[in-house]
Amino acid sequence: MSWKLCHPAAERNKQPILEILKRYLKGSKPEKLLEISSGSGQHIAYIAPHFPNVTFQPTEFDERDFRSIQGYINDDRLQNVAQPQFLDVRTPCSTWLNGSMKPNSYDYVLNINMMHISEFLCTQGLFSGCSEILKPGGLLLTYGPYAVDGVITPESNVRFDQSLRSQDPSWGLRDISKELQPLALKYDIHLKQSHDLPANNKLLVYFEKTPHSQQTDQRFTFFNVLVHFVT
Repeated sequence: MSWKLCHPAAERNKQPILEILKRYLKGSKPEKLLEISSGSGQHIAYIAPHFPNVTFQPTEFDERDFRSIQGYINDDRLQNVAQPQFLDVRTPCSTWLNGSMKPNSYDYVLNINMMHISEFLCTQGLFSGCSEILKPGGLLLTYGPYAVDGVITPESNVRFDQSLRSQDPSWGLRDISKELQPLALKYDIHLKQSHDLPANNKLLVYFEKTPHSQQTDQRFTFFNVLVHFVT
């Protein structure tokens, strides 16, 4: 019996996401990517074989998804994907991966479809954590539907946002300019590029991080995020 889950939306968007990742993941030397909110595991299973020099670490808050992620790893014989780990992005990053997370230890963070189906505290935790765990020059890549300057387009995304907020008032499309950029700047993270993708979604490449100029702890902030949740 296979425990693998297969979400149609993930099947549709995995190729467009991969094409953007190919522009940013170097893969010419050993690197590490942390995926926060891996969901079914469809994305990481599809992406990882294209970057054999990158070690992928899938994580999930919902441990019911672990069997699906592990099923993809086993069936596809993925040599560069580690076993899924529990991660609550709302907690200090020093507690992530059972407390084994080290500062400046990852080249990339990928977050697909998480922000809009979780409380804003999760988005805050994502930026805060990335400011500590990403290496200098690391990237946070996030994917999903977003509002821009207080406006949600097209109408289908407006209805989607309303539906999310009716389920949980803390959910909903996050505004790039009004919410995410101010939050990112709080951690010295800067939006590098926004890519329009099919189905009215975007892939945000957040932020080539730079050293905090006046801080002695030499913390760096960079936002390379792909958010994973299937809409």
